[in-house]
Amino acid sequence: MVHAFSRPRSAPGTAAVALDADHASTRRRPDGARDARTRTALVTGASSGIGAAVARRLADEGDWRLVLTGRDPVRLREVADDASATAFAADLTLPGADRQLTDFALATVGHVDLLVAGAGVGWAGEFLDMPPHAVDDVLDINVLATLRLVRLVLPGMVAAGSGRVVLIGSLAGSVAVRDEAVYSAAKAAIGAFADALRYELRGTGVGVTHVVPGVVDTPFFERRGAPYRRSRPRPVPPERVADAVRDAVLRGRDEVYVPAWLRLPCRVRGAAPGLYRRLAARFG
Repeated sequence: MVHAFSRPRSAPGTAAVALDADHASTRRRPDGARDARTRTALVTGASSGIGAAVARRLADEGDWRLVLTGRDPVRLREVADDASATAFAADLTLPGADRQLTDFALATVGHVDLLVAGAGVGWAGEFLDMPPHAVDDVLDINVLATLRLVRLVLPGMVAAGSGRVVLIGSLAGSVAVRDEAVYSAAKAAIGAFADALRYELRGTGVGVTHVVPGVVDTPFFERRGAPYRRSRPRPVPPERVADAVRDAVLRGRDEVYVPAWLRLPCRVRGAAPGLYRRLAARFG
C-alpha cells in the first residue's frame, strides 16, 4: 500500500493523501500461518540510491516484511513493486511526518526489527556561497529527521529486547571533505550519534550499526548541484552498500566501511591528524 504525506512548507497543519496500491508482503507457510522467521524492517530514503538498493536486497532475502519511505511517490512506488513492500511517501522534515510514518509502520508490520536510516541530501560548493535554506535542508534531512525517527522507533525495540538501527553515514563525516562543509558536519554528527547511542543501549539487545560508504554511484551528486570529479575514491554501486548493510545486520557489526580500505585514511587521520590535514590540503 503506497501512502503519501506531504505539504508545502508554508502551509499550516499537515496532510496525508493515500495512493491505493496493495504491495504489502507477508510471508506465510502453506497452512496460512505467518512464518515465525519473518522479520520487519523500515527503510528511509528508499525511493532511490542506497535506500532503494537496501530495500531490494532485503527483499531478496525472502524473510523480511518491508515498509519503505521516501519523498518521491512515483519512484517509491516502483521500488515497492520490486521489493513486494508497503510504502509511505513522506518528507520527514515536515512536522508530524515522523510520527505518522512510525504509526503507519507499527500498524502495518506490528513491530520494527530493523530501521535503516538511508535518507540523505548533500550540497557542494564553498560554505560562504551556501544559501541559508540549503544549510537547513542538509541538517534537517541528514541529522534531525533521522534522530527524531530513531527516537520514535527505538522504544519498541528496547521493550522487545532485540532490534537494530542502521545509520548510513559517509566518509565525508569521518575525514571532512573540501566544499562539503555542512554535509561533512552532518555526517560526522551521525557517526557520533551512532557511537553514543550504542553505549547507551549496551545490554538491551538492541544494536547500532554505522555504515560509512565512500563515493556511491547514485543520483546524489546530481541533486547536490555538482558532479563527482575526483579520481579517487572511485564510485561503487549502491548494491555494494546494500550488501554491506545486510552483512552487518546478519553479523551484528557496529561499523563497516564501503569499500573496506576506506578505514585506512580514517585511521591515519585519527593517528596523525596534522599529517592527514597537510595531505588533504595538497591533494584534496
